[in-house]
Amino acid sequence: MYYKKTPLLIALLALVFAGCKQSSSDFDSLTDSEKLEILDLRIERHPKDAEALADRSLVLFNLGRTNEALSDINKAVNLASDNVDYRLRQADIYFAGGDVENSYKALSEAEKLAPESNEVQLKMGEVTFYSRDYDRSLRCLTNVTERDPDNRTALFMKGFIYKEKGDTASAVTLLRRVCDLYPDYAGAFEELGILYYTRHDPLAVEYLNTALQLEPNNTNVLYALAMYSQESGDLEQAESLYRQILTLNPASADAWHNLGYIELTHYHDYPRAAAYFDSALLADPTHASARANRQLAEEAMK
Repeated sequence: MYYKKTPLLIALLALVFAGCKQSSSDFDSLTDSEKLEILDLRIERHPKDAEALADRSLVLFNLGRTNEALSDINKAVNLASDNVDYRLRQADIYFAGGDVENSYKALSEAEKLAPESNEVQLKMGEVTFYSRDYDRSLRCLTNVTERDPDNRTALFMKGFIYKEKGDTASAVTLLRRVCDLYPDYAGAFEELGILYYTRHDPLAVEYLNTALQLEPNNTNVLYALAMYSQESGDLEQAESLYRQILTLNPASADAWHNLGYIELTHYHDYPRAAAYFDSALLADPTHASARANRQLAEEAMK
């Protein structure tokens, strides 16, 4: 696709042809398409320029051209196998493409080069977490917290893993610590609020409301608050929150279903309940509860 070259781009292209590297600040101000043109020319002139290949891999990745990005970063790694940053980028691109195994292999090579790197350990913890290898993930994250006890990402992920493993006491301890250390971190308040909600603890409201103050449009938090209100008998509050969710996301099948469930079981307004269940099924035709309760509403109307 043709596009007009800016004076800055022309100047940077001139540097490429002169054999000079472009100014970092000037280069960063370009669009991805302009960066790609410069890097294509630089690599055409110097096919074994590992830095240019690595830079182009990032641009291609940002443009959604994952396979080409992977090809470039693999070449860069082969040319500069001792570069930790290239290994990390290689791991990121593999992971984004769903190749967890090769992502972990790249991180293992990075770990050999930089065994004390928190960034490497955090990424290893993330990759193993998503592959549900929780024990290995905890080991990686613990390596980070031993060196950096207040590392927000490591503490949060460890708390999340403990929650997944059913160790709610350890999860609460870690998540509360994150909330104390980082009072503007909405994710920690959200997870802790949901955790308290599953334990039917009134503290759920406090933490969920804090999360909502930090992220007013977070539908997960709104849903947890709505469920807590519904189960506590505050149906008016629950309905208000479900409608707020539907304003943000009209395709929330669970919110439609729960409104229908309230009409069905508490108000016995069967036509309205059926209409809500129909909306839930329109949003998600596989919603089993909506289908079953729609049938109950229909039978009640008959």
